[in-house]
Amino acid sequence: MTLDFLGGNDLKLLTNGRAYFPALQREIDAAQSEIYLETYIFADDETGKRIAAALVRAAGRGVRVHVLVDGFGSKGTIEMARQLLAADNVEVLIFGPKTSPLTLRRNRLRRLHRKLVAVDARVAFIGGINIIDDMHTPRQTPPRYDYAVRIEGPLVAEVLEQAERLWRRVAWASLKRGLERHAPADAAAHGTQNAVLVVRDNFRHRSDIEDAYLDAIRGARKEVIIANAYFFPGARFRHALRTAAERGVRVVLLLQGRVEYVLLHYASRALYGSLLDAGVEIYEYHKSFLHAKVAVIDNHWATVGSSNIDPFSLMLAREANIVVDDLRFSHELRRSLLEHMRSGAKVVAKRQWHRQPLWRRLIIWSAYGCTRLLMGVAGYGGKH
Repeated sequence: MTLDFLGGNDLKLLTNGRAYFPALQREIDAAQSEIYLETYIFADDETGKRIAAALVRAAGRGVRVHVLVDGFGSKGTIEMARQLLAADNVEVLIFGPKTSPLTLRRNRLRRLHRKLVAVDARVAFIGGINIIDDMHTPRQTPPRYDYAVRIEGPLVAEVLEQAERLWRRVAWASLKRGLERHAPADAAAHGTQNAVLVVRDNFRHRSDIEDAYLDAIRGARKEVIIANAYFFPGARFRHALRTAAERGVRVVLLLQGRVEYVLLHYASRALYGSLLDAGVEIYEYHKSFLHAKVAVIDNHWATVGSSNIDPFSLMLAREANIVVDDLRFSHELRRSLLEHMRSGAKVVAKRQWHRQPLWRRLIIWSAYGCTRLLMGVAGYGGKH
């Protein structure tokens, strides 16, 4: 697919909630007219309360605040969020049907997984960070590892358009009132960086994020670095990675090393052998829980967003990634990835991987079979 990059943007890479939440709160506190916030999780913790308080303060100044949360991801905290955000000028909508987590119907998996914010049509945020404390994970001491991007420039208008469009759809389905029109988005140049917003939905953009990845990987000449929390790609993606490595491109994967979801943890490792045999380098991140969904290719193409490389993200959920064509931004992200690999990851050695004991192989392939079965029952199939 051909991406239509917009120039004139100023982009700031934010690593972890330690950088993201203060930047987000500053913009909320400076808001004058309207805020859109979409998140998969709005947690009942210190960070959630801090951001909720900033939103309520904004509403008290007359700012119109629109908060859209996923009904499954925030199922345990929806009422808390409504209570914290109970103020004039604040509207909270829930995305998705209320279904049991044991339900295997495909529509249950069509979740709002993207994380985006637009403030006053002048600044936006895109990334993988939920409204949740970095430390809010069992057995975790270092903070969760993730990224977001602060955006100023023409791309803000596209983020706002996506936020408004989904808000209208959910409001209509919830029999809520429509939106008041806002002032035009600031289209002036604020920098020199080229970027584009790429979304995944179940309408016109079913495979846009995956296609953007595949085109970049197929065109890579020197290096592909991908960091992804939940890595379970389909045949096309695996083939693109292997082919790139076989033609001499350095292909590096930084993946989750800690066990968070047991079935997916072991199922994804069934893919390691063929990737290692093709020359792909695999590192597992153990220092904390990896939640990043980013990539850098040939030190100029980069992406940061909410989309994992698994069936849930690539075929079912609503996702949003920013794709950047800029040497400075890509170099900064690459440097950050390499530093995290050095300080918190362990290489998966090809020889040792193929010498695993039989019991471990049985666990891996059993998990792979169960995961494939669940994917089929849920309606995910084909060659993706």
